[in-house]
Amino acid sequence: MTTKAELTKLYNRGKKRKLLAISFVFLAVIITIIVSVSYGAGSPRLPEAFQVILSRTFPFLNLDPGSALAQTIIWDIRLPRIVLALIAGAGLAAAGVTMQGVLRNPLVSSYVLGISAAAGFGAALAIVFGIGVLSFLGGYLVIGNAFIFCLFAMIIVYSIARIRGMSSETVILAGVAVGFLFSALLSLIQYISPQDKAVSAIVFWLLGGLYSATWDKILICLPIVAMTMVLMMTQSWNINIMSMGEDVATSLGVNSKRVLTINMLLETIATASIIAFTGIIGFVDLIAPHIARMLLGSDHRYLIPCSIGVGAFMLLASDTVARLIIMPTELPVGIITSLLGVPFFIYLLTSKRRKTFG
Repeated sequence: MTTKAELTKLYNRGKKRKLLAISFVFLAVIITIIVSVSYGAGSPRLPEAFQVILSRTFPFLNLDPGSALAQTIIWDIRLPRIVLALIAGAGLAAAGVTMQGVLRNPLVSSYVLGISAAAGFGAALAIVFGIGVLSFLGGYLVIGNAFIFCLFAMIIVYSIARIRGMSSETVILAGVAVGFLFSALLSLIQYISPQDKAVSAIVFWLLGGLYSATWDKILICLPIVAMTMVLMMTQSWNINIMSMGEDVATSLGVNSKRVLTINMLLETIATASIIAFTGIIGFVDLIAPHIARMLLGSDHRYLIPCSIGVGAFMLLASDTVARLIIMPTELPVGIITSLLGVPFFIYLLTSKRRKTFG
């Protein structure tokens, strides 16, 4: 019979292993940041890049700021893109692992609510017709439209699911239906668009990319995504219980409908805040949680932070490849993540080792 001391020892050993795995993931993120800031179409390399970053971050030290060209390439172009990649990858991964947990489906992504198609429709309205829900946003019309229509899609899914009792199956099916609806509307806009350039702009936006990253956009996106990720982590115990099934959750005193609603809202806000600025970047929210789950199991106290690290690493590494593979031009990062994601998705579908929930 296992004693209490032995159980405590086993628990502590497992905890240390999980924390070590998370540490290695974030170490990989740091290494990728160094590589990404060092290489690109411009000439600055690592020493000069750090010189620029330190001089701009700590102006009171009066360090040599480097050349004007290096400052433009590193501080105004390369670094904002890296930061946005980290924010987007982390937020999408956190949203994905949360939805997989509360819906107890390992093949669910954060786009299950139909919000990616809704964002595409909202962006297309602004690109083709200049129609915006928040018309006062001016230069941010596409971003505002994408964000608002994401929230609108979530409201529709929530309303449909609420009629049928807010079960996981109803949420998924309602999300699929809403996704098809907005996909059809998006196709309609592309078909009736009077300008070929507008259609090209829609397609380019739908491919996803970090090319438009600026510090102003980061200052808008970062607080929202960071807040939702923190709130998702506070839900980790409830998500653990939800992963066991709604009956188990109810027997343990957890209001499964309330937990599902809260996490749907957090996931939608995080994902909407990201894709409004980046376009639709697929598969990060599906793959990152599974890689994290392979590393340390299904305890969401550790799984959510690990997924955040894996997602940040995946998107930054993918964007670095997208920038470097055919320099001086670049590929949309959504193409790279899809090329990586499809084989992994097929593996999840066919693997006998695939874990299920419930």
